[in-house]
Amino acid sequence: MSAASAQLDDDAGHPSKPLTVKHVLAHIAIIALGLVMLYPVLWMVTSAFKPSQLIFSEPGLWPRQITLENWAQGWMALGIPFSQFFLNSTLIAGLSVIGNLCSCSIAAYAFARLEFHLKPLLFALMLGTIMLPFQVIMVPQYILFQGLGWTNTPLPLVVPKFLAVDSFFVFLLVQFIRGLPRELDDAATVDGCGPLGVFWRIIFPLLRPALAVTAVFTFIWTWNDFLGPLIYLTATENYTVSIALNAFLDSTGTSNWGAMFAMSVLSLVPLFLVFLFAQKQLVQGISTTGLK
Repeated sequence: MSAASAQLDDDAGHPSKPLTVKHVLAHIAIIALGLVMLYPVLWMVTSAFKPSQLIFSEPGLWPRQITLENWAQGWMALGIPFSQFFLNSTLIAGLSVIGNLCSCSIAAYAFARLEFHLKPLLFALMLGTIMLPFQVIMVPQYILFQGLGWTNTPLPLVVPKFLAVDSFFVFLLVQFIRGLPRELDDAATVDGCGPLGVFWRIIFPLLRPALAVTAVFTFIWTWNDFLGPLIYLTATENYTVSIALNAFLDSTGTSNWGAMFAMSVLSLVPLFLVFLFAQKQLVQGISTTGLK
């Protein structure tokens, strides 16, 4: 062990540990696994700068010929600037995050703190809905929203988020609230707070780590959602990013792969930014809620 590493250990206040062969092999394996996982992303990024006819004939990472034509073609490929699809996805994902934060936290507070009739049965039913795949409720939901005249609008994708339909996040927040001491509720009640006052003044601020997890995962899952927008959004100007990317594919074999890869790279930017700025809160939330 070098003197520098020993000094760093001393500065950190932790006892120094010898670097064994087992640790070195473990680090090499982790780095190799990370490179394997990153390879498809790196290949997509480099392919976005290749001429379309060379993407599959030269599968290597380093392009011999670089072009920016894919980005210009992809931005206007559907006759509408791709910024419109980013705006649609941002609107739906942003409203979904707000809806889940509000509705799921209120529902979780009710299950965790309040007493009402049929509470165990309702909680069991709520947990049961976690196991229901979307394909099971897809047809009745479509009939309902079609009857309401909401098809080809973002309403079927946004309004349910304000009704606490994501049971996973309700359960996550219930578990977090159950870990908070009830003495806080009692003290607030003595000071004159009702149930809503206890929730808003005491519970909601303490939910910040779990709410961060809810917000990040809701944004990522909504941004990447393909089936929901494919069912409800039919007009091109209402497409989300995922549906717009699918429009680049052509069953006749004339797909513009270069333009699709270029716009796919752009579609990853919001996800990286969300993860970059919310990384600290996300890790804290996962560690405090026990999410695996």
